[in-house]
Amino acid sequence: MSELHPTSDSNTYVTVILPMAVPKPYTYAVPEEWVSKVQVGVRVEVQFGPKRQYAALVLEVLNTSPGHKTKSILSVIDDTPIIWAEQLRFWQWVGQYYCCTLGEVMHAALPANLKLASETSITLSPLFEGDIMELEDRAYLIAEALTIQHELTLEQVRDILGIKTIYPLIRDLLDKRIIYLKEDLKEKFKAKTLACVRLREPYASQPETLQDAFDKLSRATRQVEALMAFLQLARGQDYIRREELYKLAKVDSSVIQAMEKKGILEVYEREVSRIGGYEDEIVEADVLSAQQERAIAEIHTQFEEKNVILLQGVTGSGKTRVYVELIREAMRRGEQVLYLLPEIALTTQIIERLQRVFGDQVDVYHSRLNNNERVEIWNRAKEGKALVLGARSALFLPFRNLKLVIIDEEHDPSFKQQDPNPRYHGRDAGIYLAQLFGAKVLLGTATPSVESFYNTQVGKYGLVRMPERFGGLELPEVEIVDLKKALRAGSMQSHFSVTLLNEMKATLERGEQVILFQNRRGYAPVYKCSTCNWTCECIHCDVSLTYHKGQNNLKCHYCGYQTQLPKACPACGGKQLIVQGFGTEKVEDELKIFLPDAKIGRMDLDTVRSKNAHTKIINDFEEGRINVLVGTQMVTKGLDFEKVGLVGVLSADQLLQFPDFRAGERAFQLMLQVAGRAGRKHKRGKVIIQSHNVANPVIKEVLDGDFKAFYSREIMERQEFFYPPFYRLIRITLKHKKPEVVNAAAQKYGNFLRAKLGDRLRGPAVPYVGRVRSYFLIDFLIKLERNPQLIANTKDLIAAADHFLLQEEGYSSVKIAVDVDPF
Repeated sequence: MSELHPTSDSNTYVTVILPMAVPKPYTYAVPEEWVSKVQVGVRVEVQFGPKRQYAALVLEVLNTSPGHKTKSILSVIDDTPIIWAEQLRFWQWVGQYYCCTLGEVMHAALPANLKLASETSITLSPLFEGDIMELEDRAYLIAEALTIQHELTLEQVRDILGIKTIYPLIRDLLDKRIIYLKEDLKEKFKAKTLACVRLREPYASQPETLQDAFDKLSRATRQVEALMAFLQLARGQDYIRREELYKLAKVDSSVIQAMEKKGILEVYEREVSRIGGYEDEIVEADVLSAQQERAIAEIHTQFEEKNVILLQGVTGSGKTRVYVELIREAMRRGEQVLYLLPEIALTTQIIERLQRVFGDQVDVYHSRLNNNERVEIWNRAKEGKALVLGARSALFLPFRNLKLVIIDEEHDPSFKQQDPNPRYHGRDAGIYLAQLFGAKVLLGTATPSVESFYNTQVGKYGLVRMPERFGGLELPEVEIVDLKKALRAGSMQSHFSVTLLNEMKATLERGEQVILFQNRRGYAPVYKCSTCNWTCECIHCDVSLTYHKGQNNLKCHYCGYQTQLPKACPACGGKQLIVQGFGTEKVEDELKIFLPDAKIGRMDLDTVRSKNAHTKIINDFEEGRINVLVGTQMVTKGLDFEKVGLVGVLSADQLLQFPDFRAGERAFQLMLQVAGRAGRKHKRGKVIIQSHNVANPVIKEVLDGDFKAFYSREIMERQEFFYPPFYRLIRITLKHKKPEVVNAAAQKYGNFLRAKLGDRLRGPAVPYVGRVRSYFLIDFLIKLERNPQLIANTKDLIAAADHFLLQEEGYSSVKIAVDVDPF
């Protein structure tokens, strides 16, 4: 009886996007007190369902009633929009094109600190050193409660304050870093700090007492010089870095420590932003080569007619220098530039190269940033920050004046988001985003995707080539080793041919380095009984467990399940358990036998899990602390080393045996990319590729470095078998924990679609891995002619089929994943 009926005292309504998979935006009424603040792109606090509150994003402001009863918004969280109209249009396109809801796009796009919900947990920031007694009343109540309980949900905050409207307060506390979301601590967030120096009291607040400090130091000349240097720096800076003081005063730590003991200076840690933290000297970019100047001139000419250009330059041709020049030109015009890379963690060298030229004008956006850092870059992009370098998620930043999008290594499969929704492709989405802003797109690669190159052949994209290595260096010599012959001749040492081992030894003796590529991590992919052939498999997935020697356990690379090695075969009781196959860990282990004096390093998912591990491995290799680098496809990306004389591909066949129409394309790209790491600076390098099937046409095309031959053969096969770029594909996967349920669901779902699609629908079929994370999977594949209306109608039909199946009794728990342009 304590509450009155809710009313809306204005004629203003908003449709909002909620950060969840609801079918469409919801409409809420806007009370009079919030009408002046509500606008497209701001977040509003709303109640959704019986009790939960969310930070929803305003999609549209309406002046007419929706014609049905609505709840009212509880508050307006933001004073200004956190996102612009162009980004909202981009979200809508992503949702429509990739068959997912706007809420799922919002969830993927926004940093966690901008997505608040009543079940979100907060905790007191470990960096908050202020006095909570000085906080305003409501902030004090929250801080005090957090000192007692350590963690609160937003629902508990609402109860403590006794008010419904809390999100504006939470936003303020997050902005001031008084609180953190619980997720920040899960990520083990550590603030970036600098060692700084400041005056102690009374000198800090009473400058007139500084003469006393000089008197104290009168017998210590170096300390006097340090104090004078400090005062000189203090004239123009808010804080003085310790290293800066060392440099100007030409002193070391012992001098500053002596001044600390005398109570004149103190060293303290100052938290600084990681964003824009580049403090080394900025240098001029290298002089352009004749080939680079020609490429830039061609790009300018073609941009007059084409919006998208493919820059095909062999590895080592200097494409990055071309990008630098185009970025510089755009920045001079006051335009924003987005530089997309497939995997930000693997591109340390490119980031450093750009920062050397552009300094702290470069913002780097990726998934390894903590939530506060992401919000910081989000706001900087919204304010017009000139250059953002990022992985595919950087597409969702709120750009103001985006005019150039560079998509480096455009062929790379990492640009495709696999799970969860939206399952978008960073390259294709980037081209659409550029179209919204009237921006130009430059796609760069040594090994173009078949689709992109096809678009140049039909006149949709421009094409600029850079066929020569920088400095006129020759492309590496490629040699194929026939493993069948080597095995028959008895010239194999474990997984290494004698040819490869001899070349490695000779390379190391010349003081050069070696890269070995094996596209499988772990020690061995199979652990089996040699008596009855039993194989140790994951309990949740239909795959064998991989043996990891370093951890001495078996691990599933699909779901992460781990278990100890069985002491005996559970099937026959035999104790003859063996490993089969080999991964990067085994290669590293065995190399220590064959190359006992070499310093060997490994770069795969197991060794680069921490934030800076990849950078450390790269630096160790660059500076000669590693002679031989063993790795998965990580070693094919973004690396440029001047001392690499030899690259070895240990098993080309593994790349060619995937049940995927792109297997040949992926293998060709990976082998040519990794080959390009050899002989990059002063001399021609060498590449050795080991294969059991040297007759495979892809192997010959890699041997000749012949992209044209590869493309001609591949495009004919694609046309003959109805694959992209001639047809569009949509893969639909049904999942359930009971095989009988997913089988029956697939029959109903398939019948519904086949009635309209006929032979365009392939399936149902169990995929190559039929069970993942305890879910049984069944796939359908739809092949569609390139007809926009047909494709749009098919997506509507898929939505209808989803609704039909989930409404059927017994099938509401079936999960349906729709993947547009899969593989």
